[in-house]
Amino acid sequence: MTASFSLTSLSPGTVLHGVPVVAGVQYAPVIRPGTLPTLDPAAGADLAEADRQSERERFTAAAATVAGRLRERAAHATGAASEVLAATATLAQDRGWLGAAEKRIKEGAPAVRAVDGAIDQFVEMFTKLGGLMAERVTDLRDIRDRVIAELNGLPEPGVPLPDVPSILCAEDLAPADTAGLDPKLVVALATTLGGPTSHTAIIARQLGIPCVVAVTGLDDVPAGTMVLVDGTTGTVTVTPDEAEAKAAVAEAERVAAAAANWSGPGATSDGHAVAVLANVQDGAAARAARETPAEGVGLFRTELCFLNRDTEPTVDEQAGIYAEVLDAFSGLKVVIRTLDAGSDKPLKFAGHPDEANPALGVRGIRIAEGNPRLLENQLDAIAAAADRTNTRPWVMAPMIATAEEAKAFAGHARSRNLTPGVMIEVPAAALLAERILEHVDFLSIGTNDLAQYTMAADRMSAELATLTDPWQPAVLALVAMTVRAGTATDKPVGVCGEAAADPLLACVLAGLGVSSLSAAAAAVQGVGAKLAGATLAQCREAAEAVLVTASAADARAAALAVLG
Repeated sequence: MTASFSLTSLSPGTVLHGVPVVAGVQYAPVIRPGTLPTLDPAAGADLAEADRQSERERFTAAAATVAGRLRERAAHATGAASEVLAATATLAQDRGWLGAAEKRIKEGAPAVRAVDGAIDQFVEMFTKLGGLMAERVTDLRDIRDRVIAELNGLPEPGVPLPDVPSILCAEDLAPADTAGLDPKLVVALATTLGGPTSHTAIIARQLGIPCVVAVTGLDDVPAGTMVLVDGTTGTVTVTPDEAEAKAAVAEAERVAAAAANWSGPGATSDGHAVAVLANVQDGAAARAARETPAEGVGLFRTELCFLNRDTEPTVDEQAGIYAEVLDAFSGLKVVIRTLDAGSDKPLKFAGHPDEANPALGVRGIRIAEGNPRLLENQLDAIAAAADRTNTRPWVMAPMIATAEEAKAFAGHARSRNLTPGVMIEVPAAALLAERILEHVDFLSIGTNDLAQYTMAADRMSAELATLTDPWQPAVLALVAMTVRAGTATDKPVGVCGEAAADPLLACVLAGLGVSSLSAAAAAVQGVGAKLAGATLAQCREAAEAVLVTASAADARAAALAVLG
């Protein structure tokens, strides 16, 4: 311990504060991603005319190799990791930045300088666009580093493989860094940037390791320093008292062990049922989730079979993918979300226009306006998978904002004998939930986008991470309003956003009247165990206390005071 004190100027016991993302406590030494070489944009003499074509070909091959590696990792990954890797592979082959780099090479710039300049150009553009486009900046820089490493014949950059269990700290982490982590060796994550719904946060939930983002002062903590990460309170304690740190970890392990013994079904300690479901993205993730006590699937994200393709998958191709998930949860509830693309997940075959603000543009159900067959084909595929597996899945549309949109979607779904519902992600939909429920059979609240749109804050912004915290009272007020509409019409209202993976918040949501909670498979037992340890009266008391607070921190503290 004494040696670690000398690694940092921060005083022993210094507590750094961030936004809690995944609950749990870990105490271990810090590791950091390898330092990348500093690039001099002016380095390298201009190329002779005769050498420019071969240099362009060398660049094209390097970019294709990087994209191929990312696609291969996506194919071997599951769930959120697979999706974010596939999206990054698509970005690595984006004609925009590739064309900008080729133009520079054609003008005489060596490939390394051309890549650096082209990526800088698009980083500036994406940053100005803001919203979900801004979140791709980390991905772009990661692609730059990988392509330049390939051009220079260097090993792929990324996270070092630690010899002992360690805590990964970084300014930010790209999907390719986080998707392949071994949770036995990387036992917690902390970042300076990022928000509650960043790629880092989503994959940390899938891995089931503590995570804190937007940590002020984290950059001053060097590799080798012993730290205590508390994913419940959102703190990183630098060189803490060793005995106290180990005691905190032991208590967290005791809680985790109790959660590991929870076998369902979801209910409070006095028997009030709250279904605990799993979020999945493909058959492999569904089969893994089936090994947990999850009572079904509350969110089947279907984007994976559409991304990174030049053409729309056929109805038969889609039906095969959907049937895998329905088979894995045969006889249980499965809620399928129709395609939620657009914005940061563009489709090559859908003719997306360039948009000044993609997060407020053509995404989710809005894509069907210009591509009606896309939705019709997907619903045909879901119906075919249902027939093939002798099931009747529920289907829900994302980004619904009006009752008219809900009515149109419900008509399409019912004509195929599917149970229709919609996502509540837009404040307008929460405000008009009772009117929307005149047309559909259920609602599912997506707290990630609901927080972003309610608080007018980019959910990927570290500076605004406290605003997009799902504990924000304004967000929870809209959740309460939506649930009241469900109660008035006797129709179920669930939560499938990342808020459902927070055991403490899950109890508050149950107290508000939510009928189901759908989380990453790794979070299912923690959520179920926490619910099982509280009475419905306690959950309601916590919900009432939270709704009268003025900040996310106050809301979390109010819930802790009631539920512990």
